[in-house]
Amino acid sequence: MDRSEQKMRFFYALRSKGVTDARVLAAMEAVDRGLFVRGLFAERAYEDTPLPIGCGQTISQPSVVALMTQALEISPRDKVLEVGTGSGYQAAILSHLARRVYTVDRHRRLVREAETIFQALDLANITAIVADGSFGLPDQAPFDRIIVTAAAEDPPGPLLAQLRIGGIMVLPVGQSDTVQSLIKVTRHAESFDYEELRPVRFVPLVEGLAQD
Repeated sequence: MDRSEQKMRFFYALRSKGVTDARVLAAMEAVDRGLFVRGLFAERAYEDTPLPIGCGQTISQPSVVALMTQALEISPRDKVLEVGTGSGYQAAILSHLARRVYTVDRHRRLVREAETIFQALDLANITAIVADGSFGLPDQAPFDRIIVTAAAEDPPGPLLAQLRIGGIMVLPVGQSDTVQSLIKVTRHAESFDYEELRPVRFVPLVEGLAQD
């Protein structure tokens, strides 16, 4: 199967999974997933499946990336925090939708590799930082939107606190890697609304910085 046919199937898979937002689909089309998948798995870049990327992490399934992005309801003026840079694929997509994207990861190597791709693609509105994402980025708060690409048992308190009133956070929540739910959190003046979107499987959210 040639590359163009692979891509056509790729976008058909997104629509068949419920991705209907035109801006999200355009962003997914603008960012070539093949740039973020290296080595043995490069030829599978256009499959709707998660793939290993190094440091024990994965690049998420494209339909899940798209559905999480769609659930964020990003507007062009939004400032977004992503916890878990990973390959950089999700941040690159967010950069086409938001005014500013801050992405953090505990793995220095992953941040460095992602930054190289961001620069090559001239995605100047992304700031990638090596940090413990479970504490967010208090210096840059509040955020209009927050996306977490690793599963915590509960939505982390520091991240909830860094979400502006009216803001949305999308994250996987679960106590094991077998039972997780994708949750959409909307902040109100005095409370938070929680909406369960679908079952998912993500790597766990780990505190502290990694050695690599």
